[in-house]
Amino acid sequence: MEPMPRGVLADVLTFLRFYSRFPIGDGAQARLDFARMAPALPIAGAVIGATGAAALLVARICHFPALVCALVAVAVLVLATGGLHEDGLADVADGFGGGATRESKLAIMRDSRVGTYGVLALCFSILLRVAALASLFERSVALAALALVFAGAMSRVAGLAPMMWLPPARADGLGATVSAPSLEVWARAWFAAAGIGLAPWLAGAGPSQIAVAIVAAFAVAALIANLSKKQIGGYTGDVLGAAQQLAEIAILAALSAA
Repeated sequence: MEPMPRGVLADVLTFLRFYSRFPIGDGAQARLDFARMAPALPIAGAVIGATGAAALLVARICHFPALVCALVAVAVLVLATGGLHEDGLADVADGFGGGATRESKLAIMRDSRVGTYGVLALCFSILLRVAALASLFERSVALAALALVFAGAMSRVAGLAPMMWLPPARADGLGATVSAPSLEVWARAWFAAAGIGLAPWLAGAGPSQIAVAIVAAFAVAALIANLSKKQIGGYTGDVLGAAQQLAEIAILAALSAA
């Protein structure tokens, strides 16, 4: 197997510095350039997903039941990212659910405090992921572990959908500092993520399940982008995080369907 090109490896490390709490150099040096680096994103996402898969296998070795193993895996994923995506989901839920105007929604989303809508969104996010993962675990430990790797890759590519279709909602937010990838570059990222879908296929997932998981990830990302357009007229970093969370849930749920 040929080694990963240095440019791609550097891009993967940059994404890992931004998306995770892994001790990889100085995170302040990481400069995101989605317009060029997007194809490396699914690889970084797969690495993050692999941390959850490793935790799942360790919990299995400890002979924990499926539900506990799934909870441990999801908890490790949250720790690995510092709750980055969960924070985005909670902020979007609070802003879209509690704000009356565009300005108030954006103000609520910037507030570091979490409200009722945010707490409920986090509860449902964790419960749905744990339940789907436990169902996969009961079918096959290998399938559950590789599903996390695939979901980590595909959900982060899907999470860029609002950036592809919407303008930044703020002049001083994430969207104002990064460039969206072209459709061609984004498609390359999708194909790379879809290729990682071979992992759960080798562990027993059917081709139709993987296809449905990919479509589901795209569909929920499109839904959150459309909702964001109506609510705040664009996207923010929180919206991207929410899109990733919903895509990850959709992928795990699709793979867990009998």
